[in-house]
Amino acid sequence: MTGKPLTTCLRHDYVKQQGCGRSRANARGVRVRKGVMTMQKRKLGKDLFVSALGLGCMGMSEFYGPGNDEQSIAVILRAIDLGVEFLDTADMYGFGHNEELVGRALKGRRDQVVLATKFGNVRGPKGEFLGVSGKPEYVREACEASLRRLGVDHIDLYYQHRVDLDTPIEDTVTAMAGLVKAGKVRRLGLSEAAPATIRRAAAVHPITALQTEYSLWSREPESEILATCRELGIGFVPYSPLGRGFLTGRFQKPEDLPEGDMRRNHPRFQAGNLERNLKLAQFVKSMAKEKGCAPAQLALAWLLAQGEDIVPIPGTRHEALLEENLGALKVKLTGDDLARLNDALPVGAATGDRYHAPGMKTINR
Repeated sequence: MTGKPLTTCLRHDYVKQQGCGRSRANARGVRVRKGVMTMQKRKLGKDLFVSALGLGCMGMSEFYGPGNDEQSIAVILRAIDLGVEFLDTADMYGFGHNEELVGRALKGRRDQVVLATKFGNVRGPKGEFLGVSGKPEYVREACEASLRRLGVDHIDLYYQHRVDLDTPIEDTVTAMAGLVKAGKVRRLGLSEAAPATIRRAAAVHPITALQTEYSLWSREPESEILATCRELGIGFVPYSPLGRGFLTGRFQKPEDLPEGDMRRNHPRFQAGNLERNLKLAQFVKSMAKEKGCAPAQLALAWLLAQGEDIVPIPGTRHEALLEENLGALKVKLTGDDLARLNDALPVGAATGDRYHAPGMKTINR
């Protein structure tokens, strides 16, 4: 396996039948069986089946420098063509722009995807961050606004993006459950919730998935959160599974990040910390070379190997990187491979916090 474009016939776990025909290779070297796309599937919660890798859409609208809407829509459509049916957005990404973008991409293809979005991070009229809200009336208002922006009549998986410490989680989840009863939401999720919060929420209504940062350099969920989710039958959706791109080896110094990129404010990317963290990325790069794959593919393959209930959502604005990421599904790691990665990048290996100080106050709550 190399970092070359993806072969779409990944495995026969999932087949979309739209016709028949012989296999062919397009001009980009991507192998396609006419009318047939195959993709590994995984289950979140009790009954939500999704593609083994999803697509995080956040960076298409904000935080990682300027994007291009038409290019991003092309990536979303390409992902769907390759069998990626799990799309992740949120109302705060681009101050609503990301949901609108995803909605545009899904016109005529809504029934081909599992659509996830989030509420809870409140922003002002200029996009400023105003805090977190889980108040029941806000839950309902936020859902209606997301449905309008997405141009859909229901959301497949609706997450509370961050936990509101001033509102009992029971009140928030009761309001979310009301959306399920009304047919506006199919399933519920939480993001960056602590084990005790997860338990309290699940006592009110079934929780299908928890979304929390998890990667080779952010392994904190392994201490208690993953065990809690598995005990309660909750799936796990890792965001930033490539360490916000750091594990790909693309960034060697702070100046490699474009102006306006939020990663310039992240402690792990700042001078001093970044140099120490480069040793971790270098190990991933060298081991990927041994395995004949790209660093991103190795990092995702490690994450996929942590359990069948784990569905990472790497994000990208480029079709080539989308296809590279999906190539992780073909990377086979041995027990020795996993042990080497675990030893080289143990829990707490990264230097610096995941977020700046204000952001750290909103996670694992």
